[in-house]
Amino acid sequence: MNEAKQRKYDRAYLKMAEEWGTLSYCKRKQVGALIVKNRMIISDGYNGTPSGFENVCEDEDYKTKWYVLHAEANAILKVAASTQSCQGATLYITLSPCKECSKLIHQSGIVRVVYAQQYKDTTGLEFLQKAGVALDHLPL
Repeated sequence: MNEAKQRKYDRAYLKMAEEWGTLSYCKRKQVGALIVKNRMIISDGYNGTPSGFENVCEDEDYKTKWYVLHAEANAILKVAASTQSCQGATLYITLSPCKECSKLIHQSGIVRVVYAQQYKDTTGLEFLQKAGVALDHLPL
């Protein structure tokens, strides 16, 4: 696919990830993610509490509860519970990954990450770059 057409798809998938993030119950930040393989969406996710927990992400001090899952972790875990594989896929995410999620991204076989906003801690991006994952910052 030529570069202009790829950029058009990248922007469309990122906008879809942004819309998916609006489903999050988190008040501090809503993050959405899509995993795409062979131009097919194989998973989606947004930040939130694990299944079966109340949909409240912050404690009384407005701090994020430790067990809240990040959008990309939720998307990767959905794939793990399916017959699909992330091998060779692209992750579209509204906020660049943290260092913990970057390990999951690399280990799951995702080869490219397209993100809209850069997270304040760039350790995750630095790890992914070192791991050979292609990174693309595409502000919406």
